[in-house]
Amino acid sequence: MAKNKEISYWPHMIMGFLLIGITLGYWTVKSATSIPVHESNEYLMKYQQADMNINEILKRKAAFDRDYSIGIVGAKMAFNTIENSKVAKKEKSVILTAGKNSFQYRIAKKDGTVVPDAQVTFLLTRPHTDKEDVLLEHIPFKNGTYLAEDVNVSNPGRYILRLRVDIDKNSVGYLEIPAYLKP
Repeated sequence: MAKNKEISYWPHMIMGFLLIGITLGYWTVKSATSIPVHESNEYLMKYQQADMNINEILKRKAAFDRDYSIGIVGAKMAFNTIENSKVAKKEKSVILTAGKNSFQYRIAKKDGTVVPDAQVTFLLTRPHTDKEDVLLEHIPFKNGTYLAEDVNVSNPGRYILRLRVDIDKNSVGYLEIPAYLKP
């Protein structure tokens, strides 16, 4: 009887592939759970609430836009060119300064009279992240404008200034202005 002395490597390869598959599965789950999820805050609320109430939000915004206007006052503005893969467009944006910034907003009726009793909420945020968000609720009315003071901006880059104005339960306005802090 002749003994076969050939060694088969198939069991080792199967175990190796199984070990690689388990390792890659573990790595995928670990890296997916370590990346934080950043939620949209376009209407100064979680996107789930905005999705459920979008018709009501748009109805209140239309009522606000019909009777009132919002504008930023005294901010240094510039035109920045946004280059897309197809089209380059110019966007008017606020120029921020490193450190403390203040933003003045004027809320008026369509006839020009200033609204002194609105509930105003201010949010400074960055696109695609909420780590550096600055939320100021109940912005005070001073000298004919609503003043968001002492907003600290330290990292250069792109920001968004968001404002929510509640006049009454049927009239809510929103303003979104891009902003930049140059390095």
